[in-house]
Amino acid sequence: MMVLFTLSGPDRPGITHAISCLIALFPKTVIQNVGQSALGGWLSLTFSIETPDDEWKELEKQLLTISKNLGLHAEIIDQADNKSLKPSSRYAITLLGNPIKATALAAVTGLLVRNKINIDSLTRLSHSSLKSLELRVSRQQPLNIESLKSEILHLSGEHGIDIAVQNDGLFRRSKRLVVFDMDSTLITNEIIDEFARKMNCMKDVGEITERAMRGDLDFNSALKLRVSKLKGLTQAEINEVYSGITLTPGAAELIQMLKLLGLKTAILSGGFDCVVNRFKDKLGVDVAYSNSLEMKNGVATGEVIPPIVNAERKAQLLVMIALQEGISLEQVVAVGDGANDLPMLQKAGLGIAFNAKPKVREKADLAINQQDMRNILYLLGISEKDWLKQPTDIRST
Repeated sequence: MMVLFTLSGPDRPGITHAISCLIALFPKTVIQNVGQSALGGWLSLTFSIETPDDEWKELEKQLLTISKNLGLHAEIIDQADNKSLKPSSRYAITLLGNPIKATALAAVTGLLVRNKINIDSLTRLSHSSLKSLELRVSRQQPLNIESLKSEILHLSGEHGIDIAVQNDGLFRRSKRLVVFDMDSTLITNEIIDEFARKMNCMKDVGEITERAMRGDLDFNSALKLRVSKLKGLTQAEINEVYSGITLTPGAAELIQMLKLLGLKTAILSGGFDCVVNRFKDKLGVDVAYSNSLEMKNGVATGEVIPPIVNAERKAQLLVMIALQEGISLEQVVAVGDGANDLPMLQKAGLGIAFNAKPKVREKADLAINQQDMRNILYLLGISEKDWLKQPTDIRST
């Protein structure tokens, strides 16, 4: 027979040892599964065992006796009728908030109930408060994650949290390459806008950007027109712009943690290498591709040197880097905020829209609207306790 034996009560060392030693005295009884969790000093311990009838009566008696002696509540469930209820699909759901309130948790768990999704475990990934919660869930039939996206986005907006749903498989835990957009992702600025302000041509550049957003200009044409307004920009002015650019909170710490874990990192940017390459070196990023301003005698000519890094080029570069490193696309994470990042996000095994435009949030695999980039580590199943064990330069902001 198949039996679930569950103990609950005050936690202390030696409980699991005592129960497993007792079961070991019955040679025909086999432990099929075991699960244990402790919260606030309160233990929940469950053994799933297969035992023959001739052993079960005595084993049951002794299990109840040892439970009483340990001061724990015991419950025994015959699983004979539950074999057909084994789930076929498992998922990881990550909630991000500051903090995650009870109303938000109620709304998310309501979504799970409506879709017949069972919660197998809940784990707080954040350290000092409930800012990140990971739910490992299961369902008898495969879940169409895409069909839930509109409801997930609605709940996210209503409750001020981020909800990320992923297949809980091997590739989630074995990412090897993380690719970042630069402007408004790794940094809070847009490089070309900063150059335009320096040249007092922000109005002209802004009008070109608006035409591109309306669809009147493609990315390449818009970029060339905007760069033409930068004619006369000096290297000294580029240096001034660089010194005034701000990293997104948590960006440096995120990249350091990824490197510590052995992951490759890359920047694929529609910005300019005169700034991007400096941040590549500053952050210790492995590789970077971006656009190049043509410079003569330390002054911008108003031309951009081909090839232009546009949306399609970003996607191509992501594939190229993965191939060069021998990495499956399923093991690639891409992070960006704009429409020109979408092809890159869609090529990657996991595409993350970071503080992105609505269209990008709708089409990316996952969306994060929290300000600290270290929240991306939660999506990879890495807890804040793991950060706190690392050197100060990884932990600090």
